[in-house]
Amino acid sequence: MVALGSKALPLRIPKTSSLTKDDFMAGEENSYGKRGRKGSMSRRSSKKHPGFDGHHSVENLSGGVSAKTARASKVSKHQIASGPQPSFIRKQVDPETKKYYSEISNVIEGNEVDLEERSIICGNALEESRGKEVELATDKIISHTFETLLDGCDANHTCEFLRSCAEDFPSIAMDQSGSHVAEAALKSLAYHLDHLQDDKAYSEIEETLAIICKVIVDTPIEIMRNCYGSHVLRTLLCLCKGVSLDSAALHKTKSSTILAQQLNSRPARVEINDSQYLQQGFPDQLKFLVSGMLNCSKEDILTLQTDQCSSLVLQTALKLLVGHEEELLHIIPVLLGCNMENVVEGNVIKITSVQNLLRLMKGTAYSHLMEVIVEVAPETLYKELFTKVFRNSLVQLSYHECGNFVVQALVSHARSQDNIELIWGELGQEFKDLLEKGMAGVVASVIAASQRLHSHEHKCSLALAAAICSTNESPGCIVPRLLFLESYRKCKDKSNWSWPKGLKIPLKMHVMGSLILQLIFKFPSEFIQPYITSIASMETDHVLEASKDSGGQRVIEAFLSSNASAKQKRRLVMKLRGHFGELSLHPSGSFTVEKCFTAGNLSQRELIVSELLAVQSELSKTKHGPPLLRKFDVDWFARRPDQWKLRQASKESAYKEFYTTFGSKETKSSKTNSFLAETPRTSQSENLKVMRKEIESSIASAAAQSSTLQILANENSTTKTRTSGHKRHAERAENKGETFCKAVAGDDIFKSKTKRQKKEKDHGGDENAVEKKKKKRLRKDD
Repeated sequence: MVALGSKALPLRIPKTSSLTKDDFMAGEENSYGKRGRKGSMSRRSSKKHPGFDGHHSVENLSGGVSAKTARASKVSKHQIASGPQPSFIRKQVDPETKKYYSEISNVIEGNEVDLEERSIICGNALEESRGKEVELATDKIISHTFETLLDGCDANHTCEFLRSCAEDFPSIAMDQSGSHVAEAALKSLAYHLDHLQDDKAYSEIEETLAIICKVIVDTPIEIMRNCYGSHVLRTLLCLCKGVSLDSAALHKTKSSTILAQQLNSRPARVEINDSQYLQQGFPDQLKFLVSGMLNCSKEDILTLQTDQCSSLVLQTALKLLVGHEEELLHIIPVLLGCNMENVVEGNVIKITSVQNLLRLMKGTAYSHLMEVIVEVAPETLYKELFTKVFRNSLVQLSYHECGNFVVQALVSHARSQDNIELIWGELGQEFKDLLEKGMAGVVASVIAASQRLHSHEHKCSLALAAAICSTNESPGCIVPRLLFLESYRKCKDKSNWSWPKGLKIPLKMHVMGSLILQLIFKFPSEFIQPYITSIASMETDHVLEASKDSGGQRVIEAFLSSNASAKQKRRLVMKLRGHFGELSLHPSGSFTVEKCFTAGNLSQRELIVSELLAVQSELSKTKHGPPLLRKFDVDWFARRPDQWKLRQASKESAYKEFYTTFGSKETKSSKTNSFLAETPRTSQSENLKVMRKEIESSIASAAAQSSTLQILANENSTTKTRTSGHKRHAERAENKGETFCKAVAGDDIFKSKTKRQKKEKDHGGDENAVEKKKKKRLRKDD
């Protein structure tokens, strides 16, 4: 027996020889929830989870500051007033204990230990830490071993470890090394929660989390403001919700993802997919933890509002409470600094607190928090925020480096056309100044909300065109200037600005300008005629350069999918002639080629397929090439180009008949549009797409079988033993050859033709032919 401190270890630790796995198998217990996966000691490989960097830097949504910056001199007066963060004196670990866990690390990381033995060894090793959890978990070396132990043990031992160190859990969570151990323990519980075998394990995990939450609620401010503790607390919140610890609610969301959500055609409410949920959560513990974190003094609330780490924790809590309007109606007013006494629904925000909120939104931490608040706020609270706080302040916030992001979030989550009316009244005349000041995101958000709610679309289109192109200039400059918006914005003589040329490295097209054009081309064609004229009149070299840029490609694709006339689309397609093969070799360029094929007429499709045929060998070696070749039926075009043309003509005829019968009013009125043109404003667009696929598969099947019948008929005509029924069939095929290229609208038509032909064939033939067939069968039988 070897004593560690005042407690004797039940395991015997040899002093002179290395430990083996048999030495750690003592004390085996019947446990549940054993895991079938191995852990790793390397934080760099398995413990560095998405959203956390190797130095535990504090991440944020839509940008922000790192942990180094948070610890630097740029600290608000509220953070200074809260006093220094608590610390504890770390005790030294004795040499024998260090050697013991070093030997354990060597054993459990070896290949000679199976999974069941590894779980037992990990559990027994955790038992040896009882009473010494803080010293061991915060040790820079042993903490790595503890991560592996928690990763490999069963749920029983993990819960025992957390209950044993519950009183010191905040100290462990706020330590640089200990925070990794605390997260490893919570992730171990999440794994067991997702692989429950009985209710006993669930009850034990719930009891353990209740103890941890109660300890944290006693001193929440210190943990929330700590750059290490905030990560652990966010992990605990996700575990209580029953959400996967890899969900977007926990980790940093990329700015491109946020932008895509805000400019999406649907309301971008924060929602968690069903695939991100574990089997069960702990809703009572989640509510208790969140309410306990905010059950603090008014001074502490001011501190949380301006602290970066606290902002991240609160953002996570709000996202996890989406759908729980009662809790949100209680939490959000607290974060807004409202007095919760005598609160009446619809009158939560006092006029006296509006100016303070506007001041806070110009800070980094609170601006991020306010973006999430306007996303998740219930309808009544959103309306009050809009009318009391943001009304008559949108212009002021839109020109601020932090406040403009709050405006973008507010506009992107507009709930009704009345909201768009108020937004347009303040920002409609500011498009030109916003673009010149580099606030194109605000303009894009207004356009996206207008398109989504179908309000002020024409006004947005005219205002944007006026901001880019003066009345005495040709509208042909609109699209090029938006594609290179940054270059145009910095140009002093804007009237003489031209497409950038003569650069060794082509200038990358502006991301926000490209997004604005993509949104514009979703508007009805009668609202965007200047933009259609501009892109259709672009020079050939400019169109080619745009097709090779990631932003320019999407603009071209958006135009080809718009409600513009087929003539204008095909005019643009012809400017890419001779470059379709080059574009198809790139994954992003293949989408552009596909849109060109869809919008083009029969001769243009033939041109595109012929260029793809020239690079077929190279294209087939890429990941995206084979599906593209199959979609365009390049092999069939190489073998039988005439039959390929007939098949394409059949498809076009069938689609025209289909849209004439079932298309929406917009589709019927646009007679010149391509039969494959998308109709984004139709209410039955999804059903039409499904029916269109069914028609296409039916046509392909009918055309293939028709060509097969024609080949068989030609072969039968060369044989000497043709029956009279075959002659009649060949004559009918020769006289009515056009039936093979006639559009087939469904499988029933083709089946009826096949049955009729089969019936005629069965009744045809003379007696000599029948006798010959009988003789052939007799010879085969012999």
